[in-house]
Amino acid sequence: MITRMTANIAEPISGEKLYQERARQALPLLARQAEAGNPIFYSDLAEELGMPNPRNLNYVLGSIGQTMENLSKAWKVSIPPIQCLVINKSTGLPGEGIGWSLIKKQEFSKLSRAKQREIVNGELARIYAYPKWSFVLRSLNLVPTNISFAALNNATAREGVGGGEGERHRKLKEFVAANPSVIDLSSKTKRGTVECYLPSGDSLDVSFSNSAEWVAAEVKSSISSETDIVRGLYQCVKYQAVMQAVEASENRPRNARAVLVLESKIPRQLVALKNILGVTVYDDIRLLS
Repeated sequence: MITRMTANIAEPISGEKLYQERARQALPLLARQAEAGNPIFYSDLAEELGMPNPRNLNYVLGSIGQTMENLSKAWKVSIPPIQCLVINKSTGLPGEGIGWSLIKKQEFSKLSRAKQREIVNGELARIYAYPKWSFVLRSLNLVPTNISFAALNNATAREGVGGGEGERHRKLKEFVAANPSVIDLSSKTKRGTVECYLPSGDSLDVSFSNSAEWVAAEVKSSISSETDIVRGLYQCVKYQAVMQAVEASENRPRNARAVLVLESKIPRQLVALKNILGVTVYDDIRLLS
């Protein structure tokens, strides 16, 4: 429990209610995401906190927001609303009542989705640029996350590139290409292209492309090792950067992103890593017989 606080600054998260306990667990994770420069989906944060229902995050994030407001008043400086890092997977926006409170004087819901994203992106930039999240945690007697993936990164690097493509991997690629809904694309999406080559010399396992978006899926079958999944996470980071560079070089204003598809469940110890890297993972994918 938070102690040695003054002026009731931490009162919104200092109680014994479950949502307050979760708020104290969540705030260091949000500070980690801010320092990594990546938002986090409701479902992903709930997963890290061991919460079965992401909807229950509303009270958690609300209490964090109130605490940031209290700190801002006490310190007489503007502390960005870090709770707005938590976004909805379908809209890319914070939840109503949390992120939308950013502009209380405007009718946010009546703005176009593009304008809403513009406002939220401006606030996210402020959150990423704020240099004192560690100090905020210490002032609330909270401990920053100190998880390190150095050993796993080194092990993955030493292992190098795996062997040739197996039959299981080939079948998973074909399945994803034929079923775009597996990665939340519209059922009207055209069948994906298997093995799409990039100018960097890399090859995307599956590529979906239309006038508005370019989505790549890196796939790992059920026989993939933990280090192979780690490699897949970093490959998504690389592919997305290259894809965005391709779009810029060809003067196309499309969104480009890369996701990881796992036939098995993502190992619990890698959940934090995929959130830090900002990689969307679709796991436990069952091939239809």
